[in-house]
Amino acid sequence: MLSARVYAARVAEQQVVEKVPQPDERAVRRRLTVEIWIVLGLSLGRSAVYAVVNIIDRLTAGPALGDQTTTLNPTLSPRPWLDLTYQGLAIVFALMPVALALYLLSANGRSATRRIGLTFARPLRDLGVGVGLAALIGLPGLGLYAVARAMGFAVQVQASALDTYWWTVPMLILLALKNALLEEVVAVGYLMERLRDLKWREPYIVVASAALRGSYHLYQGWGALLGNFVMGLVFSEYYRRKRRVMPLVIAHTVMDTVVFVGYSLLPAHVRDSLHLS
Repeated sequence: MLSARVYAARVAEQQVVEKVPQPDERAVRRRLTVEIWIVLGLSLGRSAVYAVVNIIDRLTAGPALGDQTTTLNPTLSPRPWLDLTYQGLAIVFALMPVALALYLLSANGRSATRRIGLTFARPLRDLGVGVGLAALIGLPGLGLYAVARAMGFAVQVQASALDTYWWTVPMLILLALKNALLEEVVAVGYLMERLRDLKWREPYIVVASAALRGSYHLYQGWGALLGNFVMGLVFSEYYRRKRRVMPLVIAHTVMDTVVFVGYSLLPAHVRDSLHLS
């Protein structure tokens, strides 16, 4: 039997808990909305704004859009060891928004990586799904790029301008992984979870995630906008159904690795014949 003192203490504790004001739902929604804008403003939202300004610049610069070029992975220093250092630092700091998004998703004590399925719980299945998604999206994507280039709706994309060193291929793979983590964790896992918290309807969540993905690729032209929007619809719908972002990270890494490394290994005359350089 509880002593009178213990019983009184528990009653007092319960009264204190009951007096703690519950957070207002509107305040919670407002805070989550501001949080989303901050995370996107530090990462892909910022990229989207610059992409819009960049395409306006390209369309008003004089040369036709199809005659212009963009480089995805430029050399950052003519000295190899400094280039390697700059590339590594760029990867580390580019992933800080990923760390921030995961940290914010874990605010209630639940593991953020488990919440969005960024785990190694199903390695073989995730690998198979990831490679399948890469083929499903990547092959038609190359065709769309070729058509857009032929019609003048896309700029010429140089997938890599890194000089050839012993670390070039590993660095390109790391750059592909960086892109995958940033885009799939922030644009899919984080954004879709937060929009769910805001009680958005599922179709709107999928379209919002896809629209964000398309917008920050706009600097590559209209073909990239369309292609990445479609890719976003597929990836976002997969996440909506499965709640796992790991297969998307794998798929994105595979696609970017094939493009980055394949481009860097192609001889110059082959790239010229394919209008890739």
